[in-house]
Amino acid sequence: MTAAPRIRRRAAALALVACMAILLAGCTTWQRPAPDRDEPLRARAVSVTKESITLRAAVLGKMESHRLLGANIGALGVQPVWIEVRNDTSQSLALLRTGTDPDYFSPLEVAWSLHGWFGGSRNAEIDDWFNQAGFQNPVPPGETRSGIVFTNAARGTKLLNVDLLGNQRLVVFTLFLRVPDDADDPNFSRSLFAYPDPQVTDYQDLASLRAALERLPCCATDASGQHSGDPLNGVAIGGLEDFGAAMVRRNYRRNHQPPDDTQYVFGRVPDAVLRKQGHAGAVSPNWIRAWLVPFRYRGQSVYVVQIGRPAGGRLGAAAAQAVLHEDVDEARNMVVQDCIYSEGLEKLGFVTGVGPVSRQQERSSLNGARYFTDGLRAVMFFVTRPLSIADLQILDWVPLGAPPKTEAIEKDQHAAEDTARAR
Repeated sequence: MTAAPRIRRRAAALALVACMAILLAGCTTWQRPAPDRDEPLRARAVSVTKESITLRAAVLGKMESHRLLGANIGALGVQPVWIEVRNDTSQSLALLRTGTDPDYFSPLEVAWSLHGWFGGSRNAEIDDWFNQAGFQNPVPPGETRSGIVFTNAARGTKLLNVDLLGNQRLVVFTLFLRVPDDADDPNFSRSLFAYPDPQVTDYQDLASLRAALERLPCCATDASGQHSGDPLNGVAIGGLEDFGAAMVRRNYRRNHQPPDDTQYVFGRVPDAVLRKQGHAGAVSPNWIRAWLVPFRYRGQSVYVVQIGRPAGGRLGAAAAQAVLHEDVDEARNMVVQDCIYSEGLEKLGFVTGVGPVSRQQERSSLNGARYFTDGLRAVMFFVTRPLSIADLQILDWVPLGAPPKTEAIEKDQHAAEDTARAR
Protein backbone atom coordinates (compact mmCIF):
# COMPACT_ATOMS: atom_id res chain seq x y z
CA MET A 1 0.00 0.00 0.00
CA THR A 2 2.87 2.37 0.80
CA ALA A 3 4.17 2.03 -2.77
CA ALA A 4 0.92 3.17 -4.36
CA PRO A 5 1.22 6.90 -3.50
CA ARG A 6 4.83 6.87 -4.72
CA ILE A 7 3.79 5.30 -8.03
CA ARG A 8 1.00 7.82 -8.44
CA ARG A 9 3.38 10.71 -7.76
CA ARG A 10 5.85 9.36 -10.30
CA ALA A 11 3.08 8.94 -12.90
CA ALA A 12 1.88 12.48 -12.24
CA ALA A 13 5.41 13.81 -12.66
CA LEU A 14 5.87 11.96 -15.94
CA ALA A 15 2.52 13.27 -17.18
CA LEU A 16 3.58 16.82 -16.29
CA VAL A 17 6.85 16.41 -18.18
CA ALA A 18 4.95 15.06 -21.19
CA CYS A 19 2.52 17.99 -21.12
CA MET A 20 5.38 20.48 -20.91
CA ALA A 21 7.08 18.80 -23.86
CA ILE A 22 3.90 19.13 -25.90
CA LEU A 23 3.38 22.75 -24.88
CA LEU A 24 6.94 23.65 -25.80
CA ALA A 25 6.95 21.63 -29.03
CA GLY A 26 6.02 24.68 -31.07
CA CYS A 27 9.37 26.25 -30.28
CA THR A 28 11.29 23.23 -31.54
CA THR A 29 9.58 23.22 -34.96
CA TRP A 30 11.23 26.52 -35.94
CA GLN A 31 14.94 27.07 -36.35
CA ARG A 32 16.22 30.54 -37.11
CA PRO A 33 17.40 30.46 -40.73
CA ALA A 34 20.94 31.42 -41.60
CA PRO A 35 21.28 34.68 -43.54
CA ASP A 36 20.60 33.79 -47.14
CA ARG A 37 20.09 35.36 -50.52
CA ASP A 38 17.39 35.12 -53.16
CA GLU A 39 19.71 34.03 -55.98
CA PRO A 40 18.53 30.39 -56.17
CA LEU A 41 14.90 31.51 -56.38
CA ARG A 42 15.68 34.29 -58.82
CA ALA A 43 17.52 31.83 -61.07
CA ARG A 44 14.43 29.65 -61.59
CA ALA A 45 11.74 32.31 -61.22
CA VAL A 46 9.29 33.11 -64.01
CA SER A 47 9.90 36.66 -65.24
CA VAL A 48 7.57 39.07 -67.07
CA THR A 49 8.13 42.73 -68.02
CA LYS A 50 5.21 45.04 -68.68
CA GLU A 51 4.83 48.83 -68.68
CA SER A 52 8.34 49.40 -67.27
CA ILE A 53 7.78 46.91 -64.45
CA THR A 54 9.61 43.58 -64.17
CA LEU A 55 8.01 40.87 -62.07
CA ARG A 56 9.70 37.64 -60.99
CA ALA A 57 7.99 34.91 -58.99
CA ALA A 58 8.57 31.34 -57.81
CA VAL A 59 6.80 28.90 -55.50
CA LEU A 60 8.93 27.73 -52.59
CA GLY A 61 9.49 24.01 -52.09
CA LYS A 62 9.91 22.28 -48.73
CA MET A 63 13.68 22.72 -48.58
CA GLU A 64 13.47 26.37 -49.62
CA SER A 65 10.80 26.96 -46.99
CA HIS A 66 13.12 25.52 -44.33
CA ARG A 67 16.06 27.54 -45.66
CA LEU A 68 14.29 30.91 -45.86
CA LEU A 69 11.57 30.63 -43.22
CA GLY A 70 12.91 28.12 -40.72
CA ALA A 71 10.08 25.60 -41.13
CA ASN A 72 8.12 23.74 -43.78
CA ILE A 73 4.98 25.85 -43.64
CA GLY A 74 3.52 23.83 -46.50
CA ALA A 75 2.53 21.31 -43.84
CA LEU A 76 0.15 23.99 -42.54
CA GLY A 77 -1.60 24.30 -45.90
CA VAL A 78 0.27 27.54 -46.64
CA GLN A 79 2.14 27.92 -49.94
CA PRO A 80 4.84 30.62 -49.83
CA VAL A 81 5.45 32.45 -53.10
CA TRP A 82 8.56 34.57 -53.60
CA ILE A 83 7.84 37.75 -55.57
CA GLU A 84 10.26 40.41 -56.80
CA VAL A 85 9.14 43.71 -58.35
CA ARG A 86 11.51 46.00 -60.25
CA ASN A 87 9.82 49.40 -60.60
CA ASP A 88 11.20 51.45 -63.48
CA THR A 89 8.19 53.79 -63.55
CA SER A 90 8.01 57.31 -62.11
CA GLN A 91 5.55 56.45 -59.31
CA SER A 92 5.38 54.17 -56.29
CA LEU A 93 3.59 50.85 -56.63
CA ALA A 94 1.77 48.68 -54.11
CA LEU A 95 1.18 44.93 -54.44
CA LEU A 96 -2.46 44.08 -53.67
CA ARG A 97 -2.29 40.78 -51.83
CA THR A 98 -6.00 40.04 -52.07
CA GLY A 99 -5.61 40.11 -55.85
CA THR A 100 -3.07 37.31 -55.52
CA ASP A 101 -5.18 35.29 -53.08
CA PRO A 102 -8.48 36.58 -51.64
CA ASP A 103 -7.89 34.30 -48.63
CA TYR A 104 -4.14 34.94 -48.21
CA PHE A 105 -2.30 34.50 -44.91
CA SER A 106 -0.57 37.41 -43.18
CA PRO A 107 3.05 36.90 -42.04
CA LEU A 108 2.08 37.07 -38.36
CA GLU A 109 -0.74 34.60 -38.93
CA VAL A 110 1.76 32.05 -40.23
CA ALA A 111 4.27 32.92 -37.52
CA TRP A 112 1.66 32.35 -34.81
CA SER A 113 1.21 28.75 -35.94
CA LEU A 114 4.87 28.13 -35.02
CA HIS A 115 4.66 29.67 -31.56
CA GLY A 116 5.33 27.68 -28.41
CA TRP A 117 3.03 28.06 -25.42
CA PHE A 118 5.80 29.54 -23.30
CA GLY A 119 7.99 30.75 -26.13
CA GLY A 120 8.33 34.33 -24.87
CA SER A 121 11.22 35.99 -26.68
CA ARG A 122 11.42 33.02 -29.05
CA ASN A 123 7.90 33.74 -30.31
CA ALA A 124 8.80 37.40 -30.79
CA GLU A 125 11.84 36.29 -32.81
CA ILE A 126 9.60 34.16 -35.06
CA ASP A 127 7.24 37.12 -35.55
CA ASP A 128 10.09 39.45 -36.49
CA TRP A 129 11.53 36.96 -38.97
CA PHE A 130 8.24 36.41 -40.80
CA ASN A 131 7.47 40.13 -40.85
CA GLN A 132 10.84 40.77 -42.49
CA ALA A 133 10.36 37.89 -44.95
CA GLY A 134 6.93 39.11 -46.10
CA PHE A 135 6.66 41.35 -49.16
CA GLN A 136 6.91 45.01 -48.12
CA ASN A 137 4.93 47.80 -49.77
CA PRO A 138 5.40 50.23 -51.41
CA VAL A 139 7.95 49.76 -54.20
CA PRO A 140 9.44 53.24 -54.81
CA PRO A 141 10.34 54.44 -58.32
CA GLY A 142 13.61 53.01 -59.58
CA GLU A 143 13.83 50.41 -56.82
CA THR A 144 13.44 46.64 -56.47
CA ARG A 145 11.60 44.88 -53.66
CA SER A 146 11.26 41.17 -52.99
CA GLY A 147 9.52 39.09 -50.36
CA ILE A 148 7.10 36.29 -49.61
CA VAL A 149 3.33 36.28 -50.09
CA PHE A 150 1.68 33.49 -48.11
CA THR A 151 -1.04 31.88 -50.22
CA ASN A 152 -3.29 28.84 -50.17
CA ALA A 153 -1.77 25.74 -51.71
CA ALA A 154 -2.09 24.81 -55.38
CA ARG A 155 -0.83 21.56 -56.88
CA GLY A 156 1.20 20.94 -60.01
CA THR A 157 1.04 24.40 -61.57
CA LYS A 158 0.09 27.54 -59.69
CA LEU A 159 -1.70 30.34 -61.52
CA LEU A 160 -0.46 33.52 -59.88
CA ASN A 161 -2.17 36.90 -60.14
CA VAL A 162 -0.18 39.98 -59.19
CA ASP A 163 -1.93 43.36 -59.20
CA LEU A 164 0.30 46.43 -58.80
CA LEU A 165 -1.48 49.67 -57.95
CA GLY A 166 -0.10 53.12 -58.72
CA ASN A 167 -1.63 56.56 -59.03
CA GLN A 168 -4.67 56.07 -61.30
CA ARG A 169 -2.95 52.98 -62.64
CA LEU A 170 -3.32 49.23 -62.19
CA VAL A 171 -0.84 46.85 -63.82
CA VAL A 172 -1.96 43.23 -63.89
CA PHE A 173 0.32 40.20 -64.23
CA THR A 174 -0.67 36.55 -64.61
CA LEU A 175 2.00 33.85 -64.36
CA PHE A 176 2.01 30.06 -64.39
CA LEU A 177 4.45 28.76 -61.78
CA ARG A 178 5.74 25.23 -61.31
CA VAL A 179 5.16 23.77 -57.85
CA PRO A 180 8.57 22.15 -57.16
CA ASP A 181 7.34 19.56 -54.67
CA ASP A 182 5.01 18.12 -57.33
CA ALA A 183 7.63 17.90 -60.07
CA ASP A 184 7.99 14.11 -59.81
CA ASP A 185 4.34 13.33 -59.11
CA PRO A 186 2.80 11.56 -62.15
CA ASN A 187 -0.61 12.98 -61.21
CA PHE A 188 0.66 16.45 -62.13
CA SER A 189 2.90 15.60 -65.08
CA ARG A 190 0.18 15.86 -67.73
CA SER A 191 0.55 18.98 -69.87
CA LEU A 192 -2.42 20.94 -71.16
CA PHE A 193 -3.99 19.52 -74.30
CA ALA A 194 -3.45 21.43 -77.56
CA TYR A 195 -4.68 20.81 -81.11
CA PRO A 196 -2.25 21.04 -84.04
CA ASP A 197 -2.84 24.31 -85.88
CA PRO A 198 -4.02 22.64 -89.13
CA GLN A 199 -6.92 21.08 -87.18
CA VAL A 200 -8.14 24.39 -85.75
CA THR A 201 -10.71 26.68 -87.41
CA ASP A 202 -10.50 30.37 -86.48
CA TYR A 203 -13.90 32.10 -86.67
CA GLN A 204 -13.87 35.84 -87.23
CA ASP A 205 -17.52 36.79 -86.68
CA LEU A 206 -20.04 36.16 -83.91
CA ALA A 207 -22.62 34.53 -86.16
CA SER A 208 -20.21 31.80 -87.27
CA LEU A 209 -19.00 31.38 -83.70
CA ARG A 210 -22.55 30.96 -82.40
CA ALA A 211 -23.32 28.31 -85.00
CA ALA A 212 -20.16 26.40 -84.07
CA LEU A 213 -20.98 26.60 -80.35
CA GLU A 214 -24.45 25.18 -80.94
CA ARG A 215 -22.94 22.27 -82.87
CA LEU A 216 -20.84 21.19 -79.90
CA PRO A 217 -21.92 17.99 -78.11
CA CYS A 218 -24.75 18.49 -75.65
CA CYS A 219 -23.14 16.45 -72.90
CA ALA A 220 -20.12 14.51 -71.83
CA THR A 221 -20.13 10.73 -72.12
CA ASP A 222 -18.57 7.85 -70.26
CA ALA A 223 -15.26 6.37 -71.44
CA SER A 224 -17.02 4.13 -73.95
CA GLY A 225 -18.88 7.05 -75.51
CA GLN A 226 -22.13 5.09 -75.24
CA HIS A 227 -23.75 6.72 -72.19
CA SER A 228 -24.48 10.41 -71.70
CA GLY A 229 -22.88 12.28 -68.83
CA ASP A 230 -23.46 15.74 -67.39
CA PRO A 231 -24.55 18.60 -69.70
CA LEU A 232 -22.01 20.98 -71.23
CA ASN A 233 -23.61 24.21 -70.09
CA GLY A 234 -20.87 26.79 -70.48
CA VAL A 235 -18.20 28.18 -72.81
CA ALA A 236 -15.11 30.24 -71.91
CA ILE A 237 -13.39 32.27 -74.63
CA GLY A 238 -10.07 34.07 -74.19
CA GLY A 239 -6.48 33.56 -73.22
CA LEU A 240 -5.93 30.91 -70.58
CA GLU A 241 -4.23 33.52 -68.40
CA ASP A 242 -7.29 35.81 -68.61
CA PHE A 243 -9.80 33.05 -67.85
CA GLY A 244 -7.59 31.70 -65.07
CA ALA A 245 -6.98 35.13 -63.56
CA ALA A 246 -10.70 35.87 -63.43
CA MET A 247 -11.37 32.56 -61.71
CA VAL A 248 -8.57 33.02 -59.17
CA ARG A 249 -9.94 36.48 -58.39
CA ARG A 250 -13.19 34.75 -57.36
CA ASN A 251 -11.23 32.17 -55.37
CA TYR A 252 -11.37 29.21 -57.78
CA ARG A 253 -8.42 26.83 -57.77
CA ARG A 254 -7.35 23.86 -59.86
CA ASN A 255 -8.69 20.82 -58.04
CA HIS A 256 -8.94 17.58 -60.01
CA GLN A 257 -10.85 14.78 -58.26
CA PRO A 258 -11.34 11.13 -59.36
CA PRO A 259 -15.05 11.62 -60.25
CA ASP A 260 -14.02 14.27 -62.80
CA ASP A 261 -12.35 11.58 -64.91
CA THR A 262 -15.65 9.76 -65.46
CA GLN A 263 -16.70 12.57 -67.84
CA TYR A 264 -15.36 12.44 -71.43
CA VAL A 265 -15.62 15.02 -74.21
CA PHE A 266 -13.83 14.58 -77.57
CA GLY A 267 -12.63 11.24 -76.21
CA ARG A 268 -10.68 12.64 -73.27
CA VAL A 269 -11.12 13.53 -69.61
CA PRO A 270 -11.23 17.24 -68.63
CA ASP A 271 -8.21 19.32 -69.57
CA ALA A 272 -8.62 21.32 -66.36
CA VAL A 273 -10.94 21.30 -63.35
CA LEU A 274 -11.57 24.22 -61.01
CA ARG A 275 -13.31 24.27 -57.65
CA LYS A 276 -14.10 27.31 -55.56
CA GLN A 277 -12.28 27.75 -52.27
CA GLY A 278 -14.47 28.46 -49.26
CA HIS A 279 -13.50 30.31 -46.11
CA ALA A 280 -10.31 29.17 -44.36
CA GLY A 281 -9.36 27.02 -47.37
CA ALA A 282 -12.47 24.83 -47.31
CA VAL A 283 -13.48 23.59 -50.75
CA SER A 284 -16.85 24.62 -52.09
CA PRO A 285 -18.46 21.76 -54.01
CA ASN A 286 -19.06 23.72 -57.25
CA TRP A 287 -16.94 22.48 -60.13
CA ILE A 288 -15.92 23.75 -63.56
CA ARG A 289 -14.61 21.08 -65.94
CA ALA A 290 -13.08 22.45 -69.13
CA TRP A 291 -12.17 20.98 -72.53
CA LEU A 292 -10.38 22.83 -75.32
CA VAL A 293 -12.43 22.72 -78.54
CA PRO A 294 -10.97 22.49 -82.08
CA PHE A 295 -11.80 26.06 -83.07
CA ARG A 296 -10.93 29.60 -81.98
CA TYR A 297 -12.57 32.99 -82.05
CA ARG A 298 -10.32 35.70 -83.50
CA GLY A 299 -7.25 33.84 -82.34
CA GLN A 300 -8.57 33.26 -78.82
CA SER A 301 -8.92 29.78 -77.34
CA VAL A 302 -12.41 28.38 -76.77
CA TYR A 303 -13.24 25.94 -73.96
CA VAL A 304 -16.52 24.11 -73.53
CA VAL A 305 -17.20 23.73 -69.83
CA GLN A 306 -19.35 21.63 -67.57
CA ILE A 307 -20.63 23.52 -64.53
CA GLY A 308 -22.27 21.66 -61.70
CA ARG A 309 -22.39 20.89 -58.02
CA PRO A 310 -23.07 17.70 -56.03
CA ALA A 311 -26.40 16.73 -54.56
CA GLY A 312 -26.77 18.46 -51.22
CA GLY A 313 -24.13 21.06 -52.03
CA ARG A 314 -22.04 21.99 -49.00
CA LEU A 315 -24.47 20.17 -46.72
CA GLY A 316 -24.44 16.88 -48.61
CA ALA A 317 -22.97 13.68 -47.24
CA ALA A 318 -19.52 12.71 -48.46
CA ALA A 319 -20.90 9.71 -50.35
CA ALA A 320 -23.05 12.03 -52.46
CA GLN A 321 -20.22 14.32 -53.54
CA ALA A 322 -19.84 12.67 -56.95
CA VAL A 323 -23.56 12.79 -57.80
CA LEU A 324 -24.76 15.78 -59.82
CA HIS A 325 -27.30 18.10 -58.21
CA GLU A 326 -30.41 18.14 -60.37
CA ASP A 327 -30.66 21.95 -60.78
CA VAL A 328 -27.69 22.47 -63.09
CA ASP A 329 -28.88 25.95 -64.12
CA GLU A 330 -28.40 27.22 -60.58
CA ALA A 331 -24.75 26.15 -60.60
CA ARG A 332 -24.25 27.65 -64.08
CA ASN A 333 -25.77 30.98 -63.05
CA MET A 334 -23.66 31.13 -59.89
CA VAL A 335 -20.49 30.76 -61.96
CA VAL A 336 -21.70 33.40 -64.45
CA GLN A 337 -22.20 35.83 -61.57
CA ASP A 338 -18.75 35.01 -60.22
CA CYS A 339 -17.29 35.79 -63.64
CA ILE A 340 -19.16 39.10 -63.80
CA TYR A 341 -17.77 40.16 -60.43
CA SER A 342 -14.27 39.04 -61.44
CA GLU A 343 -14.04 42.19 -63.58
CA GLY A 344 -12.56 40.07 -66.35
CA LEU A 345 -15.74 39.44 -68.35
CA GLU A 346 -16.15 41.46 -71.54
CA LYS A 347 -19.15 39.79 -73.20
CA LEU A 348 -21.86 37.35 -72.13
CA GLY A 349 -24.38 35.46 -74.23
CA PHE A 350 -26.45 32.29 -74.23
CA VAL A 351 -26.82 29.69 -76.97
CA THR A 352 -28.73 26.44 -77.29
CA GLY A 353 -26.98 23.58 -75.55
CA VAL A 354 -28.56 20.36 -74.33
CA GLY A 355 -32.06 21.71 -74.98
CA PRO A 356 -34.87 22.20 -72.44
CA VAL A 357 -35.46 19.39 -69.94
CA SER A 358 -38.47 19.76 -67.65
CA ARG A 359 -38.48 18.87 -63.99
CA GLN A 360 -41.26 16.40 -64.68
CA GLN A 361 -39.13 14.56 -67.24
CA GLU A 362 -35.62 14.79 -65.81
CA ARG A 363 -32.78 13.43 -67.89
CA SER A 364 -30.38 10.80 -66.56
CA SER A 365 -26.62 11.17 -66.33
CA LEU A 366 -23.83 9.00 -64.98
CA ASN A 367 -23.78 7.59 -61.43
CA GLY A 368 -27.57 7.55 -61.33
CA ALA A 369 -27.81 11.35 -61.39
CA ARG A 370 -30.77 13.16 -62.94
CA TYR A 371 -31.13 16.81 -63.91
CA PHE A 372 -33.45 19.43 -65.38
CA THR A 373 -32.43 22.58 -67.27
CA ASP A 374 -33.54 25.42 -69.51
CA GLY A 375 -31.11 23.90 -72.02
CA LEU A 376 -28.94 26.98 -72.49
CA ARG A 377 -25.17 27.25 -72.62
CA ALA A 378 -23.57 30.39 -71.10
CA VAL A 379 -20.88 31.88 -73.35
CA MET A 380 -18.34 34.06 -71.53
CA PHE A 381 -15.66 36.20 -73.21
CA PHE A 382 -12.67 37.01 -70.99
CA VAL A 383 -10.10 39.80 -71.33
CA THR A 384 -7.30 41.19 -69.21
CA ARG A 385 -8.69 42.92 -66.13
CA PRO A 386 -9.91 45.30 -64.92
CA LEU A 387 -13.34 45.93 -66.43
CA SER A 388 -16.29 47.58 -64.77
CA ILE A 389 -19.50 45.58 -64.55
CA ALA A 390 -21.09 48.47 -66.43
CA ASP A 391 -18.78 47.66 -69.39
CA LEU A 392 -20.22 44.16 -69.80
CA GLN A 393 -21.80 43.61 -73.22
CA ILE A 394 -24.80 41.26 -73.31
CA LEU A 395 -25.05 39.57 -76.71
CA ASP A 396 -28.43 39.49 -78.41
CA TRP A 397 -28.54 35.72 -78.77
CA VAL A 398 -30.95 33.58 -76.71
CA PRO A 399 -32.46 35.50 -73.76
CA LEU A 400 -31.86 33.84 -70.41
CA GLY A 401 -35.14 32.52 -69.02
CA ALA A 402 -36.72 32.35 -72.45
CA PRO A 403 -35.44 29.21 -74.20
CA PRO A 404 -36.44 28.61 -77.81
CA LYS A 405 -40.05 27.55 -78.25
CA THR A 406 -39.05 25.00 -80.81
CA GLU A 407 -38.92 21.37 -79.82
CA ALA A 408 -35.85 20.51 -77.74
CA ILE A 409 -32.96 19.28 -79.82
CA GLU A 410 -32.27 15.70 -78.77
CA LYS A 411 -28.51 15.48 -79.07
CA ASP A 412 -27.90 12.58 -76.73
CA GLN A 413 -28.04 10.01 -79.51
CA HIS A 414 -25.38 11.93 -81.44
CA ALA A 415 -22.92 12.35 -78.55
CA ALA A 416 -21.01 9.18 -79.43
CA GLU A 417 -20.77 10.26 -83.10
CA ASP A 418 -19.44 13.69 -82.07
CA THR A 419 -16.86 12.03 -79.85
CA ALA A 420 -15.77 9.67 -82.61
CA ARG A 421 -15.36 12.54 -85.09
CA ALA A 422 -13.29 14.55 -82.59
CA ARG A 423 -10.95 11.61 -82.11
